[in-house]
Amino acid sequence: MDYSIYLPRLLQAPDQTESVTVETFFPDLETLTPVKGWVKVTHGGTFLEVVTQASTIVTLTCDRCLQQYNHRLKVETSELIWLESTAAKAVPGVEVEVPLEDLVETLDPAGFFKPDLWLYEQLCLELPFQKLCDGNCEGLSSPTPSTGSNSPVDQRWAALNALKHEL
Repeated sequence: MDYSIYLPRLLQAPDQTESVTVETFFPDLETLTPVKGWVKVTHGGTFLEVVTQASTIVTLTCDRCLQQYNHRLKVETSELIWLESTAAKAVPGVEVEVPLEDLVETLDPAGFFKPDLWLYEQLCLELPFQKLCDGNCEGLSSPTPSTGSNSPVDQRWAALNALKHEL
């Protein structure tokens, strides 16, 4: 899905709204099933209101036990994106300090909005930070150390074990 919405054309649409049905795979997001859902974009004059509902299934690796497991990735969110011309603000070669309150997403009102890129970003934000296959996952089981003299020794440590017996 490589789809762009031309923002001046969105002003001409009924209710200044366009909805996009999604059923696709994203190349940079490995999923078992296609991402299915919808994205609705509404032009509000000085902002865009973007609403989505989508889901897919991804395979993750548990951070504790390193086993792979399937996880349903579901996005139900909305965002306001401000429309502001960046041509007036951009001065080549001049460093500009940006106040904290200005750190918001903006688009050029005469530009394009890419719902597929926006949805991809929302799905990435929904990936769990700590990946656990189960809430009770105990992690990798460590081998219990045996104190017997005939315990098997990892051959990589054989030289150190021989040195230990000499001392």
